[in-house]
Amino acid sequence: MDHQLVVYNTLSRKKENFEPINSPFVGMYVCGPTVYGDGHLGHARPAITFDIIFRYLQFLDYKVRYVRNITDVGHLENDADEGEDKISKKARLDQLEPMEIAQYYSDRYHENMDQLNCLKPSIEPRASGHIIEQIEMIKKIIEVGLGYEVDGSVYFDVIKYSKTHEYGKLSGRVLEDLLSNTRDLDGQSEKRNPTDFALWKKAQPEHIMRWPSPWSDGFPGWHLECSAMSTKYLGEQFDIHGGGMDLLFPHHECEIAQSTACNGKESVKYWLHNNMITINGQKMGKSLGNFITLSDFFSGENKLLEQAYSPMTIRFFILQAHYRSTLDFSNEALQSAEKGLKRLMTAMDTIVNLKSSETSTSNIKELEKKCYDAMNDDFNSPILIAHLFEGVRIINSVNDGKESITAEDLTLLKKLFNDFAISILGLKNESLKNNNDLPDKLMEVILNLRQTAKTNKDYATSDKIRDELKNINIVIKDTKDGAVWSEEN
Repeated sequence: MDHQLVVYNTLSRKKENFEPINSPFVGMYVCGPTVYGDGHLGHARPAITFDIIFRYLQFLDYKVRYVRNITDVGHLENDADEGEDKISKKARLDQLEPMEIAQYYSDRYHENMDQLNCLKPSIEPRASGHIIEQIEMIKKIIEVGLGYEVDGSVYFDVIKYSKTHEYGKLSGRVLEDLLSNTRDLDGQSEKRNPTDFALWKKAQPEHIMRWPSPWSDGFPGWHLECSAMSTKYLGEQFDIHGGGMDLLFPHHECEIAQSTACNGKESVKYWLHNNMITINGQKMGKSLGNFITLSDFFSGENKLLEQAYSPMTIRFFILQAHYRSTLDFSNEALQSAEKGLKRLMTAMDTIVNLKSSETSTSNIKELEKKCYDAMNDDFNSPILIAHLFEGVRIINSVNDGKESITAEDLTLLKKLFNDFAISILGLKNESLKNNNDLPDKLMEVILNLRQTAKTNKDYATSDKIRDELKNINIVIKDTKDGAVWSEEN
């Protein structure tokens, strides 16, 4: 490793040296979607956040096993231990099988992830496919005295666990405060303590999704699923566990307790949490009427949107803020991201035609170092983007003849953009020039016709071609090597 990677570990609430990962293998588990509704901007942020972490670790030659689960059972209403399973409820309302609902929304989610150019995880397990592993984990928790059964349901004893372990260490919550601020709710009286959480729930007669177990026909608790699947695919201890800030408590806190009780040790070295996306300063939610799906963004068909926004615009918008920072959506912010992305992509088109000189007026090696430093500083994508725009300035300045660059530095600059903008940030050029070969071929014909008109001194036709193209935001620039075209920003 030539580069020292530093990350922010939620558990310690400070940046720490990434030295514990001293082998070429990295295990990363990320809480994926609960598939009972259309994907929205909040789904995009963790997917993109952990996609660039996955990409960068691979870029640094780590062998990464990236596990991202799909929750298709056990996620009850209001994220509580009572109520109806969200997928079962939608299946009942739509008169479909629960797995039809899960499959439909899984397919929609994967389509959105492909549009956003997120790499597929190494493994994508479903909670419903790992019931046996979850039952075995519950048995172990009961054996060590930290799980108890009540009328076919099994709960984790948080009070007993806290006598020897710190429950709340991830979120900074104090158990005494949780107890004093938690009231007994109807239907939860079978718990010994209000902070206890379900490991297994006995299914009510109307509950569709159920499996046999030593305790009852029922289904696993939501928190247990991730502990069982991460252990199966990454072992009892692994490097990174990620997810949204909204999962920090109680979901991830409960995961720590379960895994510690079952395995006798904490499983995760580094906890990483991306922050929330707000809309005009408000939390996004259907009840607030500000819920926008990714499909809405791509089509523009939502009253809150002034236009459609491409998947790469959404990706670039999300990358412009550090993953731990709150990100506020507005049409103005997305339109600014759209313009910035176009500038970046136009520069990458321009670099192909740059001419080298004997000397360089800019230090490209230093710029490359700054790009690495940004990613090594807790995957700081906005700082990386700022350095890439310094590269854009250099490209445009060389293209305009105001600066010079050697052949060696030009090669390094091309590699820098290919490595950091394409391979690591995962950006794709969606512009007219790069969708396929046809636009280039058409423009070649048009420019040849214009050149023929100029050769024949038919300047009226030559100027008309130039002006008509400008009307559709295509700019023609005459150079000593011939005319070139670009899309106007």
